[in-house]
Amino acid sequence: MLKPLHDNVVLKKEKVEKKTSSGIILTGDIKEQPSFASVVAVGEGSIVDGKLMPLSVKVDDKVVYKKYSATEFKIEDEEYLIIAEKDILAILE
Repeated sequence: MLKPLHDNVVLKKEKVEKKTSSGIILTGDIKEQPSFASVVAVGEGSIVDGKLMPLSVKVDDKVVYKKYSATEFKIEDEEYLIIAEKDILAILE
């Protein structure tokens, strides 16, 4: 697995549900992908005024992130994103 540097976070995209709540199965690709994911690794934080500032997110958090701010990559058929913590908008509780 990757170890992100500084204030970067590795996310794993959530799978898109292809079935509606009423049980209708959707066919074809869904064009609008959700912008939420699970945190799989976090960096050590950023240095501000000579002090290490830890990140607010932690592994296994579900987060909402800015749509076009992540770098996508694939390892062993799994899709991941690397994103700066400042581009994470919220933690889902």
